[in-house]
Amino acid sequence: MNENPADLAPELCVLLAAVLGLVNGLFLPRAGQWRVAVVCAAGLAAGLAAAGVAATRADLTVFETLQVDPITHATRITVLGATLAVLALAAGPVRGHPRESEHYVLILLSALGAMVLGASSDLLVLVAAYLLASIPAYALAGFGKDAPGTEAALKYYLMGALLGVFMLAGVTVLSGVGRGTSYAALRANLADAPSAAVAAGVVALLAGLLFKAGAVPGHFWVPDVTEGAPRAVAAFVTTVPKIGAFTALYRFGAEALPPGAAGWPALVAVIAAATMTLGNLAAFGQDNVRRLLAYSTISQAGYLLVPVAMAGRTGLAGPALLYYVAAYAVTNAGAFAVVLAAGRDDLAGYAGLMRRSPALGLALAVCLLGFVGTPPTAVFVGKVLMFGAALDGRYLWLAIVAAVNSVASVFYYLRWIVPTFRRLPDEAPRPARGATAVAVGAALLSLALGIGAGAALAA
Repeated sequence: MNENPADLAPELCVLLAAVLGLVNGLFLPRAGQWRVAVVCAAGLAAGLAAAGVAATRADLTVFETLQVDPITHATRITVLGATLAVLALAAGPVRGHPRESEHYVLILLSALGAMVLGASSDLLVLVAAYLLASIPAYALAGFGKDAPGTEAALKYYLMGALLGVFMLAGVTVLSGVGRGTSYAALRANLADAPSAAVAAGVVALLAGLLFKAGAVPGHFWVPDVTEGAPRAVAAFVTTVPKIGAFTALYRFGAEALPPGAAGWPALVAVIAAATMTLGNLAAFGQDNVRRLLAYSTISQAGYLLVPVAMAGRTGLAGPALLYYVAAYAVTNAGAFAVVLAAGRDDLAGYAGLMRRSPALGLALAVCLLGFVGTPPTAVFVGKVLMFGAALDGRYLWLAIVAAVNSVASVFYYLRWIVPTFRRLPDEAPRPARGATAVAVGAALLSLALGIGAGAALAA
């Protein structure tokens, strides 16, 4: 067993930054709370550097519960990068807030939970990571202390608590019939366990992870939290925790379950089809851009579940999931950055955006068309890999459902893009510069990941 804490350097950097930020926030005056944001950003940057160094080393297991392998490397880098973007988006709106430092610390703690989710190879650590990723997010959802935010936080918490209890029940059943909580023990023992008990445990465990991923049937919180929470928080909860949830789902299916146990491929494939279809259908009639993005994230969760369903069936599943997760994170953060920069939640409020701020308008177009899977964006490459995984895993019907949903999604994304070319309305507010920079950076990174996909995948 490897017990060297240095192998968890990225996680320790985030934890240290959160602790330092919390302690500093106790003594800094309200006007100086921005220094906590600097401390947190430095911790995230140090974590990114440590994650990059760790990615060049051999795979290993730390404390017999955490895997440091390509899945962990991708999770770390994506979570840290997305959290840095969210921190930049949040810095302006919470400047001078009485709880400004707590806001930054809660973001870092939830991001730390997402990182551990992706690395967990033990059910007990998985549950702890789930709670760490969830509890700070509940507080963030109600951070504004207004009626919509309070309602959103309450719904978020109640659904998370309910499905978390199911998850704990699943862990109890699986550890009982699998005679252990480590994924290696489960894979060795579940093959001989009663199939009904294994299926019940897997379904219950899925309940919690699907809630965190924002997928059916744990998706009901997504539109309310996305609309009611502060915009930067909405960007965070629809991006960062999902990264950890999907990589945790993939690792569980690939490493903990024997091939075909509990009907994993068929079960997750059906959930994927239902999630992408429901998300798209619900997005069609939305005039509020935050709710539109919320249902968009649900549909994207359906596409991301396709390689999860193919875990263990094809070698394309892992690269497809990891690349798609990174592409989704970049694109979703960019889309929410546009919303924060524009300061409007209604579709009509984006009329004339291309004339008022061409850079922001183009960033919006790149991100929304990226969600569709338009080349040469990063999501296009992710979807190609996703389709390849479904076909190689002999799930043609699932690839067809995903293709139909991708084409159908063009309609509601264009409903948002088209008004940006209209005549500039009178007294239109100027976009926020910081959020505009994040949006443009995300759009450029999406294009870079799409164009440079060959080199990135080869690495």
